[in-house]
Amino acid sequence: MQRSQLVTKDLVLIGGGHSHAIVLRMLGMKPIPGIRVTLITEASDTPYSGMLPGHVAGFYTHEECHIDLRCLAQFAQVQFYRDRVIGLDLVNKKVICANRPPVAYDLLSVDIGSTPAQISVPGAAEYAIPAKPVSQFLQHWDELCRDVTVADPPNSPCKGGLLRLGIVGGGAGGVELAMAMQGHLQSIRSPQPRLKRGAKSSLLFREERKDRDLEIHLFQRGDELMPNYNSWVRHRCQEILIQKGIQIHLRETVCKIKKSFPTPDSRTGAQPCVPTSHTINCESGLQVECDRIFWVTQASAPDWLEAAGIATDERGFILVNNALQSISHPDVFAAGDIASMANYPRPKAGVFAVRQGKPLFKNLRRAILGQSLQPYKPQKQYLSLIGTGDGKAIAAWGNFGFGATGWLWRWKDAIDRKFMQRFSNLPQMAEKSQKSKVKSQNLKSTIQNPPTPTLPLPTPSKMPCAGCGSKVSSTVLERVLNQIKQDSTNWCDRQDIIIGLDAPDDAAVVEVPGGLWMVHTIDHFRSLINDPYIFGKITANHCLSDIFAMGATPQSALAIATIPYALESKTEETLYQLLSGAVKVLSDAQTPLVGGHTTEGAELEFGLSCNGLVHPDKLLRKGGMLAGQVLILTKALGTGTLFAAEMQREAKGDWIDRAVTSMLQSNQVAAACLMAHGATACTDVTGFGLAGHLYEMVRASQVAVDLNLAAIPALEGAIATLQKGIVSSLQAENLRIAHFITDLNIARAESVSQSARYSLLFDPQTSGGLLASIPAEQANQCLNNLHGLGYAQSCTIGKVVDLEGDRQPIALSIL
Repeated sequence: MQRSQLVTKDLVLIGGGHSHAIVLRMLGMKPIPGIRVTLITEASDTPYSGMLPGHVAGFYTHEECHIDLRCLAQFAQVQFYRDRVIGLDLVNKKVICANRPPVAYDLLSVDIGSTPAQISVPGAAEYAIPAKPVSQFLQHWDELCRDVTVADPPNSPCKGGLLRLGIVGGGAGGVELAMAMQGHLQSIRSPQPRLKRGAKSSLLFREERKDRDLEIHLFQRGDELMPNYNSWVRHRCQEILIQKGIQIHLRETVCKIKKSFPTPDSRTGAQPCVPTSHTINCESGLQVECDRIFWVTQASAPDWLEAAGIATDERGFILVNNALQSISHPDVFAAGDIASMANYPRPKAGVFAVRQGKPLFKNLRRAILGQSLQPYKPQKQYLSLIGTGDGKAIAAWGNFGFGATGWLWRWKDAIDRKFMQRFSNLPQMAEKSQKSKVKSQNLKSTIQNPPTPTLPLPTPSKMPCAGCGSKVSSTVLERVLNQIKQDSTNWCDRQDIIIGLDAPDDAAVVEVPGGLWMVHTIDHFRSLINDPYIFGKITANHCLSDIFAMGATPQSALAIATIPYALESKTEETLYQLLSGAVKVLSDAQTPLVGGHTTEGAELEFGLSCNGLVHPDKLLRKGGMLAGQVLILTKALGTGTLFAAEMQREAKGDWIDRAVTSMLQSNQVAAACLMAHGATACTDVTGFGLAGHLYEMVRASQVAVDLNLAAIPALEGAIATLQKGIVSSLQAENLRIAHFITDLNIARAESVSQSARYSLLFDPQTSGGLLASIPAEQANQCLNNLHGLGYAQSCTIGKVVDLEGDRQPIALSIL
């Protein structure tokens, strides 16, 4: 039997900056033997700084200027932990996260970028929008653009209302942002066409100055804008800003921002399109009223870095040597804006982060393999191409400057798109050289059974044998359980647990109160996501759903886990993350983990055996549907196709994020709500898909169902992946239920979307929602309550009717 290779070390990457993106790509091309790599990042995608001003200007979509980190991690066979890092334990080598247990490392690399310097100006933290984190900035910018677009339709009472923006910070970032914002907002608000390519610049300025209803104020405390650039570039950018009508306030230090009431346009009397207004106060006495204020000041580092005890410069950035290695902690590396090279100080610019990616990968590899590190020397000068927001750019190189011209922008655009293509067109590895878009009949995996990638590691000299039952050692298990006991606030402290993990025996013993029935269920999965903590939470939710679907209250759970072969410390880390996730969900449901079994194997697997108690009169079964009732579904469908697509790198990271969020939502509260509104039958939608589980209900109840196909909610991206023919391999088995469904012509409809929605009926779900029948008169109130409880996609999808004549149990319609 072929065995998985042994994991010997943990490399943890904090942040998805430019350098780490390159490291991940190189890891996918050339894995490091014996290493488990984990990426911890707050978002599933990361912006490319070179294209952000173009995105603000409206030239690039979000997808075009962001790197999909989930897809990149899948390519690199890297564990992907979506969380926020809040500290480092450099002594015990652990990364402290906001929403999960600490993550152990042997080697650490940090590439989290930078943030604007701490906003100490009174009122700025409350009312200003910082340029970083970029994701939050873009949310505010997109909201502003939507507000302006909605406010400017023909005949709107707000048509032509004055819009005033303030930008604090006159460096390159602030200047480029001002021009980008002006260009995009002008294209939204101005009825005149944008300048065509090749038109004279004087025409451009006349055309742009016609938009008198947009004011942009740029504040700079220094004597000149862009102090890090040569004088020609500074003066040229200032000249263009003036020609564009952007008001520049030099030698103005912002000292206070206060909220004020919006005032009508003094010229037209029109009300401002943005309902909130603020006043920028400067030390000179200058006061400027603005509707939105953007803060683009000097970069800074998060406080937790310096608090951890690692060596930093005067601004809190990690000091590194020529090998990008911390000067105080050799097991920590850093790159990008968060790093300061002790021997080669350089400005915080994306070009350096990009250039550091390759030497960072080489030195991480050499450090892991015990080889000497190689020095890296950054260039002194670099080319800057500064976009002017109108399809032109200025070039800056040392003391040289040129522009603005259209061909410079086209050159910049070509450079940026070429860089991004490295991450959107990932090379196919040898084992993935076959066609990526596999149709359903050719799929080799399911949502319940995806293969867990393994690195091509050398066979260790001492691989565990199977004669011992492949069990995890008792010391590892004891340490993990003791740690989880310390972490948990609800640990086996109920009086009905006679024998549990506090006093382990051959089996657990739980007292059952008189007059109640006990329900039992068990589920078990191979890992569908490369994060053991999240996998543990998803599995626990899935396993408990059977209890909730029957109207029962869970009492206790037993776990069974298979941990991939690794050194003892690595096995302990995986088991700790896995059980921590499961125990978190079980604790929220007031369900103690009372025992279980652990073993070692080729891939990560986990399952739970759960039991619960219910009064006989409260028991919900599949066979309780009554004619005249309506069907309510509490969650959207699509996990099967989405995770099949992720395996083929055809799913966007945001789609997987939303699917994970859905799978992490417990059905406990939804079940209580359905019962409170008279539910008589219920089931959870899992591996058989909606159609399979619905058929079980109608068959057991001896009724029929009219199902509204158009009403069935789909997770974001699920219809798109189904349209590509990407389905779980279990889909083919689930389709056998189709001969019990009428109106199958829908599956052959000319509309691709309707065909995809039909396929959604058979999509196998992991930790899916509840499907219940309730009295029709209770439906609206039930849905309102479900929405208020956080089940936003709950909806009525059909009605229960009598089974008459030779009609099929399930009939489809599109209403």
